[in-house]
Amino acid sequence: MNIRHNALILVADGQKYLLLHNHGDFRAPALKVEGGAERKGAPTRELGTDKPGRSFASTGNGRSAMGQTDLAQQAEDRFAAEAAAALATRANGSEGDIIVVAPPRTLAELRRHYTPAVKARLAAEVDKDLTGHSVEDIATILSR
Repeated sequence: MNIRHNALILVADGQKYLLLHNHGDFRAPALKVEGGAERKGAPTRELGTDKPGRSFASTGNGRSAMGQTDLAQQAEDRFAAEAAAALATRANGSEGDIIVVAPPRTLAELRRHYTPAVKARLAAEVDKDLTGHSVEDIATILSR
């Protein structure tokens, strides 16, 4: 993929995101970190204290168990919304393409929160988890 000069790249997952800016060109990308955040995640068993509820059948004495809410996934979704908001804020003050790199589930949540300005400049979406890689590795992987 060609990463053009002045491209803004969001690399995110449910725990961490990086906003990168390409100061180089598509032949030799030079990515610089423009911002980012990380959250400490906890599993659902540590977030919630109650057992899943039970409901009564409309007829008879039968009861059914309700599924437990995945509080960790809800926290990851909120974090993805924060990452999309940071991307929108950063995108308003710059020009160039926008590239989003995230695992498929996070990518779907990010799409729900794109602003029209981000949608208009979106050049590519890559469904990979690259948050654990160095900035140099990210540039190498994306420029292949």
